Amino acid sequence: MSGPLKAWFERDGRLLRLRLDRPKANVLDAELVGAIEDALERHGGAAELRGILLDASGPHFSFGASIEEHLPDQCAAMLAGFHRLVLRIFASPVPVITAVRGQCLGGGLELASAGHLLFAAPDARFGQPEILIGVFAPAASCLLPERIALAAAEDLLLSGRSIDAAEAVRVGLVTGVAEDPEAAALDYFDRHLAPKSAGSLRFATRAARHGTIERVAAKLAAIEAIYLRELMPTHDAVEGLQAFLEKRPARWKDV
Repeated sequence: MSGPLKAWFERDGRLLRLRLDRPKANVLDAELVGAIEDALERHGGAAELRGILLDASGPHFSFGASIEEHLPDQCAAMLAGFHRLVLRIFASPVPVITAVRGQCLGGGLELASAGHLLFAAPDARFGQPEILIGVFAPAASCLLPERIALAAAEDLLLSGRSIDAAEAVRVGLVTGVAEDPEAAALDYFDRHLAPKSAGSLRFATRAARHGTIERVAAKLAAIEAIYLRELMPTHDAVEGLQAFLEKRPARWKDV
């Protein structure tokens, strides 16, 4: 299919491939987010499906969500659409495997964290840099504490620093590191998912996240409200976003 996302089936219809394809750096704007959700809606319910592999064209997985769409006049619609997609992936009864090369930042890491398994190239870098521009990462604030230890999640969320693939394995974010993460993900699928009953695999996937899905959805709704009603009316949130777009240092007022 044309557009910012490529979607196709492999392995006799048992694997759905989704590839971010928006040069440069696969920025997750409303069009790309909508394309991913549309592909999942159209193809994610196939009875024979045993896995979904999400990867990206180019040297980087994603630099994150569109900064322009974070500005006050667009951020409510942007968060609603992106969080709907994140929750769809997090609640998917079909295992979602993500393969990452290069930078996986901001909304890119939130998207990857929503899946079930994550394979990375040695050069991969993972981070939530939102705090560096005066905002925070709502979905990551819910997903990372579920996926890794709370202290490790808070480190990423509060510092805005990036970690390499080796550290990401140590904290439990990444399943495995390989020079070719797509090949590693396909090998995992072929060995561990393809031979299984698709129906039984769905039950097992749901069972593994039973209770967690509801908890994350409720927390995300509360945090989204904090972001929109409390953070975005502040000077520093808007100043940080505008400074980033204008490529200048932010002038914080601490309010």
